[in-house]
Amino acid sequence: MQVFACIIGGVLNEVFKALADETRRYLLDRLRERNGQTLGELCEGVGMTRQSATQHLQVLEAANLISAVRRGREKLHYLNPVPLHEIQERWIDKYERPRLRALSTLKNRAEDLMADRPSFVYVTYIESTPEKVWQALTDADLTAEYWGHRNVSAWQPGAAWEHQRTDGSGIADVAGTVVESAAPAKLVITWSVPGAGEEPSQVTFDIEPHGEIVRLTVTHENLADEAEREGAAKGWSAVLSNLKSLLETGHVLPRAPWEM
Repeated sequence: MQVFACIIGGVLNEVFKALADETRRYLLDRLRERNGQTLGELCEGVGMTRQSATQHLQVLEAANLISAVRRGREKLHYLNPVPLHEIQERWIDKYERPRLRALSTLKNRAEDLMADRPSFVYVTYIESTPEKVWQALTDADLTAEYWGHRNVSAWQPGAAWEHQRTDGSGIADVAGTVVESAAPAKLVITWSVPGAGEEPSQVTFDIEPHGEIVRLTVTHENLADEAEREGAAKGWSAVLSNLKSLLETGHVLPRAPWEM
């Protein structure tokens, strides 16, 4: 019995470890929406490299949360709900189910209000330090180098920030408010075009050490529609590629990706 308990405990540890990462939870959500996706299809949904997505999928597969089946040259990934069901039976079923169901219904109704507001997630790995990545996101002169705009703010919660042109006009093409500022780990800002009259979207920068490098996750939420999500996907991939080049080589790409 003791050996069996240790085995079960080890399996649950792998499950909790896998679920602790936001990107892996997003991959599971993608498979819940449409099972049997290839690596390429899953990469499109999270805006990350195939290598990074493969690493996340390996963790999920080790935790038995997904399974992979080969169909010819393709490898299809399927959600395996069994470990989550076992967690529910072990802990959740012991509590008052009607009360939990009512809370779940309330939560789902709140989420449904935002269901038509798409999000975009981009993950990149940079050979740098969290401090240098933070500086690159918040230093006006550095952002001017790789972004073509100066990000100007005091970078304190509640402070305004502006995405100003570098032509000296002081015109801000994007503006917002700093929601959270926890250097060098996390920055959350609202994002809106001045005068557009639209509800602001929100951008979160998560900066995490990953061995001797840094994992930068950019999440752009509450986008107006799918067209805006596609625009965000193109924009962030271009800007962050330029940022990665600057931090790793000391200079930006020969030509700004958004000009090509």
